[in-house]
This record gives sequence, C-alpha cells and structure tokens, in this order.
Amino acid sequence: MCGRYAASRKPEDLAGLFEVRQWDPTEALAPDWNVAPTKDVYAVLDRPVRDSGSTEPVRQMRALRWGLVPSWAKTPEGGARMINARAETAHEKPSFRRALTTRRCLLPADGYFEWVTAEDERALEEQGKKKRARKQPYFVTPADGSVMAMAGLYEFWRDRTLPDDHPRAWWTTCSVLTTAAETTPLAGYAGEGPRALADIHPRMPLMMTPDRWASWLDPATTGEDEIRALLTAPAPGLMRAYPVGTGVSNVRNNGPELLDELPAPEEETLF
Repeated sequence: MCGRYAASRKPEDLAGLFEVRQWDPTEALAPDWNVAPTKDVYAVLDRPVRDSGSTEPVRQMRALRWGLVPSWAKTPEGGARMINARAETAHEKPSFRRALTTRRCLLPADGYFEWVTAEDERALEEQGKKKRARKQPYFVTPADGSVMAMAGLYEFWRDRTLPDDHPRAWWTTCSVLTTAAETTPLAGYAGEGPRALADIHPRMPLMMTPDRWASWLDPATTGEDEIRALLTAPAPGLMRAYPVGTGVSNVRNNGPELLDELPAPEEETLF
C-alpha cells in the first residue's frame, strides 16, 4: 500500500521533468518529507484548461487533496480512506471506475514509507484478518535517485452546501494505484534486511516509468486493454529500501532527516 510518502522536489524542477505546460505558482507546495492522507500533493495530468475555449488536453501540474472523493459522494468524509486503489480491481469499483477511464494522473514522490512487522502478522493482513501494527519504518525509493512517478487517479467533487463562487465549492482529490509487491531482490541487496519489497509489505505503489507517462496521462487512452497494459508493474530491480528512524511514524514530524538511512533497524524484525 502507500500510506505515507516524501515529496520534496521543487515545483519548477517537476514541471521541467514532466514537460508541464501549465501550473499556477500560487498553488506551490512546501517540501514535505512526511506526506499523509488528506494533505495537498502535486499531481501531473492532461486535461483542457478551464475557461480557455479549447478542448485540447494540456499537460498541467495541480495541487490535489490526497484521498479520493467520488463525484457521487454525499459528503467528503470517506476520502481519507480512499488513499489507495488496487490496480487489479479499480475497473470494477464504483469509486474508481470512471476515473480509471478518463482521469488518470502521476503523483511525483521521492519515495514512500512502509513499516515492517513479523511474518505471522503480515500473513493475517494479507488475508484481511488484521491490520498489522507499525514497527520499523523503511524508505523505498528509486535506486538511481530519480523521481518516483506513482500512478494515480483523480476526481472532482462538488460541495452542494456552498455557493458556486466559494473557493471550496469544488474539491479535486486523488488516490494512489497499488499493485502486488515485487518478490525479486531489491537493488543493492547485500544479504541483510528485507530481500524484496514483498518482505516489507504485500502491496506497493504502481510506479510509471517515463516511457508510459504520455499514454497513461492521455485522456484518449480509454480502451480496457490499453489501460490494463499500462497497469502492469515495471521491470524489477529499480527500487532500493533502507531503514529510517521511527520519527516518521508521527505525522507531526517533518524534515529531510526523516529520510536519513540508519546503519541498522531500530526495531527487531523477522526476515
């Protein structure tokens, strides 16, 4: 899954990397090394610019709220629970089905955090019988230091209790797509700690490699087979994982020190 991540890159750098043609500097977000659900996050998307008079999609970077609220929801309360969507079943779920077809985005990140527990607790979680307690946090990040572009979905929700001209009348929210975690060795694995992402958690964010960005963002990509082909995991071995301090477990903590690599885990874990 993805319940916490880091996003510290400058917006102008992201705009250049993703070839963004439109973004509003007034939506600039501060670097965040502990992004939690319901926070605003950067999303890259292709859609017509509002009030431009053109229907041509334009590559944009927007600040969206993390936690998808379906357009048909009566209230936004459920958004905090819809931070992730399973790539394998999103096309079946009413909350994500329409967004998967026409409202896809990329969510830039430095990497994401995941917490490791004992194997028996992890087995219960995989069976849906228990939500495991968080223990040792790990930071998972591209081994080459590049930006991690997580596949995402976004949606618009209208707050009918507010007038049209109210700044919060419309919400734009998003969710991270996840897939089965890799079972192949992590980049740089040297025989200690978790061997693969699946040893950390059974799910991982679906990372989009640059060769898929254009097709993923293109609103004209609507065919079921086309979309499913894009939902396959990238080549293995692109990610590394290392233990970080337990300070990241508290959402109030924020700063680059949360990404500092520990020489050894703070909590005993089983592998």
